[in-house]
Amino acid sequence: MALRKLHGDEMGRLSVEEYAGAGKHPVTLLLHNIRSMYNVGSIFRSADGAGIEKIILTGYTATPPRKEIDKTALGAQNSMEWEYRRHPAEVLLTLKASGVTVCGLEIAENSRSYTDIGPGDFPLCLVLGNEVDGIDDDILALCDHAIEIPQYGTKHSLNVSVAAGIALFELVRAFREFRPLRG
Repeated sequence: MALRKLHGDEMGRLSVEEYAGAGKHPVTLLLHNIRSMYNVGSIFRSADGAGIEKIILTGYTATPPRKEIDKTALGAQNSMEWEYRRHPAEVLLTLKASGVTVCGLEIAENSRSYTDIGPGDFPLCLVLGNEVDGIDDDILALCDHAIEIPQYGTKHSLNVSVAAGIALFELVRAFREFRPLRG
């Protein structure tokens, strides 16, 4: 069987308006103190591709519109629902009070593998922290779980945007395995 790359008009892409009305996976992404705007844009793009509900930017994480974010987001900054809140603790406490499971993506004591997420963990908020220091200890303390991506090399770290993409698509896979997408 021959393979042929699809062109843009053959991919069944949704318009920004269609995407806004489409069902989303019950995942919120909270980015705290992400220093690189290119990482922020890349995460927006992965979040759009994964079809999650929302991104919450906190701390000194840059917000759109910024040319550095736009360069890697490639339009996802316009399709993804997002908001900025200065203090992540307030956001997380509100989410938890509404029944959302909060998971920090961090190598930590008693962490779970990112593949161990199950149907009882949704809706879920995934917290990502600073590229160098990770999630602040006071924010990690508010998480219900720490989840981590196994590391087999010497670095024991991934770029935050790469880690976000891996984790988001695994969360979507786990959710879809047990429940249909909300319409």
